[in-house]
Amino acid sequence: MAGKFEVYRDSSSKYRWQLEAGNGEVVATGEAYESKDGAVRGTEAVQRAAAGATVTDLT
Repeated sequence: MAGKFEVYRDSSSKYRWQLEAGNGEVVATGEAYESKDGAVRGTEAVQRAAAGATVTDLT
């Protein structure tokens, strides 16, 4: 099963997103946004950036 983004309100009534892997494990979370639209745009930005992302080993 593919991963999914979830947009939710935190305890401070700010909007956040989290990325869940196919197994339900949260693998990434976003910053707090004032608006739901801002949080949704944050997920879209991550999707665009990840599409061409590379892995750099800094060890």
